[in-house]
Amino acid sequence: MDITPGPLLSTVNSPADLKNLSREQLHQLCDELRQYIIDVVSVHGGHFAASLGVVELTVALHYIYNTPYDQLVWDVGHQAYGHKILTGRRDEFHTNRKYHGISGFPKRSESEYDTFGVGHSSTSISAALGMAMAAKYKGENRKSVAVIGDGALTAGLAFEGMNHAGVADSDVLIILNDNCMSIDPNVGALKEYLTDITTSHTYNRLKDDIWKALGKLPVGKNFTREMASKLEHSIKGFINKSSNLFESLKLRYFGPIDGNNITKLVDTLQDLKKIPGPKLLHVITVKGKGYALAEKEQTLWHAPGLFDKITGEIYKKKYDTPQPPKYQDVFGHTIIELAEKNDKIFGVTPAMPSGSSLKFMMDKMPNRAFDVGICEQHAVTLSAGMATQGMRVFCNIYSSFMQRAYDQVVHDVAIQKLPVVLVLDRAGLVGEDGPTHHGAYDIAYMRCIPNLVISAPMNESELRNLMYTAQLDTMEWPFVIRYPRGTGVMPEWRTPFEEIQIGKGRKIKDGQDIAILTIGHPGNFATTAIRELKMDGLNPAHYDMRFVKPLDEAMLHEVFSRYDKVITVEDGTVTGGFGSAILEFMAQHNYKAEVKILGIPDRIVEHGTPKELYHECHYDAPAIAAAVRELMKGKVTVNQLLG
Repeated sequence: MDITPGPLLSTVNSPADLKNLSREQLHQLCDELRQYIIDVVSVHGGHFAASLGVVELTVALHYIYNTPYDQLVWDVGHQAYGHKILTGRRDEFHTNRKYHGISGFPKRSESEYDTFGVGHSSTSISAALGMAMAAKYKGENRKSVAVIGDGALTAGLAFEGMNHAGVADSDVLIILNDNCMSIDPNVGALKEYLTDITTSHTYNRLKDDIWKALGKLPVGKNFTREMASKLEHSIKGFINKSSNLFESLKLRYFGPIDGNNITKLVDTLQDLKKIPGPKLLHVITVKGKGYALAEKEQTLWHAPGLFDKITGEIYKKKYDTPQPPKYQDVFGHTIIELAEKNDKIFGVTPAMPSGSSLKFMMDKMPNRAFDVGICEQHAVTLSAGMATQGMRVFCNIYSSFMQRAYDQVVHDVAIQKLPVVLVLDRAGLVGEDGPTHHGAYDIAYMRCIPNLVISAPMNESELRNLMYTAQLDTMEWPFVIRYPRGTGVMPEWRTPFEEIQIGKGRKIKDGQDIAILTIGHPGNFATTAIRELKMDGLNPAHYDMRFVKPLDEAMLHEVFSRYDKVITVEDGTVTGGFGSAILEFMAQHNYKAEVKILGIPDRIVEHGTPKELYHECHYDAPAIAAAVRELMKGKVTVNQLLG
């Protein structure tokens, strides 16, 4: 489908072209940019509502600032589609998030306008401050701007950045894009605080009058700028406490202003550009602005997939037979089943109730399931604190986000041997979100920590049984359960609960000459490969190990006693992961075998569909079959001759 940008947008190939437009033309450009995003995303998919909300802000920033010399840092990147379109990527925007296409997030290697690679939240303030400090040191008159959402502001890193910015004496502007949303609605005291600011009629009515009053006061040797500043702060404090949080961190606070008013934004940014030092501009935007359905249901339209832009119908695949559920939904429904029988069970997630499906428990048991905001560290330590009181907490965090809470896993959970259940959703290659979101490293970074049980289910039934086992009173260890993004393999998945012996794998199929050892969902790829290999007369054994730690040593002794060729398969990094654990076992017990490790290679894997990436990384079913044929080259030849 040919999607044509509007007449003004078609002339903008860089911010330099944007600056040639009059202020009056900016309104039309915003309309065309918003429509272009709607047109492309409806047909090609991607994140949606966040970028619609910041169209005016995006245009104003590139209009006023001299990008890329002035450094513009977008937090997370869900909101940066307009930025990409205005900075030379309009004609390839349809490839966004597609295999070998442009990234869905700002990426330094993609464009000089992408000053900092992002994907995880709350990094923008620290990064922009670092740029501002470097510019000051080098004597450069460049500006640094961080655009951060109110949801991302809940993370500790954002506060650390603001705390330093206030005393660093660097020229940095923090723009707080306040739309009361991250992916799900924001939570916590900070949300309430920002709501107080935006709804305080007294403050909003009088804040501009402060500056007008100060401007009318006599300025001379008896009335210094310092006196004016003190008077300003006193009046603000008297009117409302709204500015205290930011100004107590020595950030000059401006706002709130309408972030969807292009004229107001241009005027305000022009003024702020002249004010040196650390500043914070609070803008109010509407997530999904300009598309009524997205404004109304912002979580649904965060990344809706393909849809009819006229009717708003979100296209769903239609099947003639029952389909397996998403692993996240199996978790979400199973934790409720378990919690109904065990009143010690709680659920915790850092700002991902929809993505993890903990929302089901939050709706049904609101006093036992909590969204703590974008605070992975807090989520883990909160869970540990509850565990000291006998609670069984399922702390559900995406694998790539768990990297941010690594110290808490070590210090607050493992050392104290607290039976927290660490549930790692989106483990392995996640697809279109790309390298910032791939859960490539959790097996490797968890495996080296003492006191952890590390497991991965091959299917939905195994996930249920691992969850059941983890919450039993007899379980005294921290328990990790990892599973991938997407669907499993069992349409009829509500199987009875069964306890799984810790460190006990299962032999799925006996065989000859060669053994395939798998961990987690890729075991299903191996099953498919083995069916294909029958045509070659090959008969590999298949072992689903279930646990990376502790390993099923009895099963491994059987494997290495019977087979001199072994293939390991995992959806984690091949460096230090499951395959490495198998090699360590083999070396420790003086076994001799030819071992081939399949998994995520030791390089950054870019974005694409999971199927495309499994194939690229050579651990899908065809790749497993090819690896078996390679190791059994002589055997294949003999069988083909006999056949």
